[in-house]
Amino acid sequence: MDHADIKITGMHCESCVKLVEKALSRSAGVDSAVVNFAAGKASVTYDPEVTDPLTLAGEVEEKGYGARLIETEDVSEDEDAYTDELRGLRRRLLFGALFAVPAFVLSMFFMRDPVPGQGYILWFLATPVQFYVGMQFYRGAWAALQNRSSNMDTLIALGTSAAYFYSLYLVLFTEGEHQYFEASAVLITLVVFGKYLESISMHRTSEAIRKLHDLFPREASVIRNGVEVRVPVAEIDPGDMLVVRPGEKVPVDGEIVKGESTIDESMVTGESVPLSRKEGDAVIGSTVNREGSFTMRVTHTGSETMLAQIIRLVEDAQMKKAPVQRFADRVASRFVPAVLLISCITFFVWLFIPGFSIDFAVVAAVSVLVIACPCALGLATPTAIMVGTGMGARAGILIKSGDALERAGSVGHVMFDKTGTLTKALPAVTGIVAGEGVSVTESLSIAAGLEQGSEHPLAKAIVEKARSEGISFPEANAFTSYTGKGVAAMIGSERYRIGSVRFIGENGIEAGSLGRKAEELEAEGQSVIALASESSVLALFALSDTIRPEAAEAVKSLHAMGITTSMITGDNERVARAIAARTGISSIRAGVLPGHKAAFVREAQKSRKVAMVGDGINDAPALAQADIGIAMGSGTDIAMDTGDVVLMRNDLSLLSRAIKLSSITLNRIRLNMFWALFYNVVGIPVAAGVLYPLTGWLLNPMIAGGAMALSSVSVVLSSLLLKRQSF
Repeated sequence: MDHADIKITGMHCESCVKLVEKALSRSAGVDSAVVNFAAGKASVTYDPEVTDPLTLAGEVEEKGYGARLIETEDVSEDEDAYTDELRGLRRRLLFGALFAVPAFVLSMFFMRDPVPGQGYILWFLATPVQFYVGMQFYRGAWAALQNRSSNMDTLIALGTSAAYFYSLYLVLFTEGEHQYFEASAVLITLVVFGKYLESISMHRTSEAIRKLHDLFPREASVIRNGVEVRVPVAEIDPGDMLVVRPGEKVPVDGEIVKGESTIDESMVTGESVPLSRKEGDAVIGSTVNREGSFTMRVTHTGSETMLAQIIRLVEDAQMKKAPVQRFADRVASRFVPAVLLISCITFFVWLFIPGFSIDFAVVAAVSVLVIACPCALGLATPTAIMVGTGMGARAGILIKSGDALERAGSVGHVMFDKTGTLTKALPAVTGIVAGEGVSVTESLSIAAGLEQGSEHPLAKAIVEKARSEGISFPEANAFTSYTGKGVAAMIGSERYRIGSVRFIGENGIEAGSLGRKAEELEAEGQSVIALASESSVLALFALSDTIRPEAAEAVKSLHAMGITTSMITGDNERVARAIAARTGISSIRAGVLPGHKAAFVREAQKSRKVAMVGDGINDAPALAQADIGIAMGSGTDIAMDTGDVVLMRNDLSLLSRAIKLSSITLNRIRLNMFWALFYNVVGIPVAAGVLYPLTGWLLNPMIAGGAMALSSVSVVLSSLLLKRQSF
């Protein structure tokens, strides 16, 4: 199956969305189709042997909508389309106002004392608005009718046409009757004005995506044939050597081969502090080089770079519907036919009640048609999700679907993997115990000399410790490795051994008092390395996996939110308990194989919703089983592909922020849907004249049109207000 994104123009409400989705879903070879009203896009999965994107775009165009394929790298095309759409709306709005405003003034201020030929003047003013500015509504209604459906265009076209043609009848065949030409003209102009404001507001909801696209640099300095030349980034290939100077953006993903610097990665990972990078370290494209020049080897270009993957994930999240949206879909699919029925009932009820004229019945029926458009309902969910996922992306939290965004807020228990999640998966020397007659400095120097050629993580930790302390270490000779145990080598004329306490004992060297100290350290969950001469143990080195500095505070934040925690690890129980004690985690499961972690997640799910936090590699089954899988963003493709949420900068403090973001976004969706439904539930009866016998209130179609337009804008603005909330 292949995937295609299609930009769609001309959609006005959720009914349009359902029409386009139905057309695409029923097209031969299409596996699934999702249309996002707020983004104006369709995401289609299809069989390339049966159909192709151009055919699918043609299916959309046959329904009366504009459609074009989206090239993911070409953001300027989207901007041009938005500019063209806004220019067209502005042109129709100004043209409509040019005729509608005089019609409104003439009708309102000369109602009791009309000017000669006023009916014909109003007819002249209303006609261009009705059939030029309002043509889009007729086209949309006709397309819907051809597909045996209805949408917002149907309501607007029927409502304004009823007012227009009824007024035309009054002008041509009666005298002295009040016409409603100004109502149809002003109504169409107000709806276009609402669409104009809505388009501007909607453009702001996708601001995060545009800002990410803007990060891509345009040129880079490439070394070719020994000469440094400036070339467009699009011409860079994996394996190329690039030079990056202070203040420049890193052009693409790669690895430093010469030099070092500090790099600001905040725009990609959300990390606020510039990070040091040296030879062998990976660098991310579009981040900013703050200090120093370096040469890098290109590893990923174009759509394979981390930034491109982030953009793709955020766009996918905005296209996928949250479960709460299904409610809006069900309502919208039945809404327009129900409104048409209510409008007809309203007309005939008032027509046959003694004492009420046909004028009254027409006004009430038209007001019902106009005020009931379900635009606000269709915008309630996708706009909030677009803003919420954008906020998360800026903070370094990638939420990969609207479904995940909704479910994260209801998590009651968080399960942590240990290695690479609660810890950095990098052992460090946490203590040195020197024997009698040996200094800590001397023992560390000898140990580093013995370990400097080893690739074992514990050996590297000892060498790194010596370097960080500024301790020099000698060269070792006659090096012998004992797999899984330790090493032996000569330094000068002395032979030394370094490895596990058992390895030292196997060679007949007694640990003495240091043996008891080794047992104490191991009881605390630390790994112990012993350094010995041919006759005695010289020192002990305690090493342990480094706990992430923010881990304890992150767990504390979750507990404050009423969320319980546990740790699930393949390590032994002694180590697991030590980590749990230092982080504040409530319970542990130790000695668990990766394949069995999912079973423990499943067990916890019997009582509450569970989030699993892992490194995105060996925790994949548990991440998939959990209600929410949260992957630590190691920068690998696997971390990107695994889990529903990715914490881009490996910072556990983002975990509680992700859950809070979910909660505030879901609350905003519910608020939006409440107001959208409340508006229709209250507005339709008032428009139908239910309150007229008691209060004398009858909603003018112009006021109904303005209210309808502003309701959509208010829902979009409500979603944009999410940006002001902290999480």
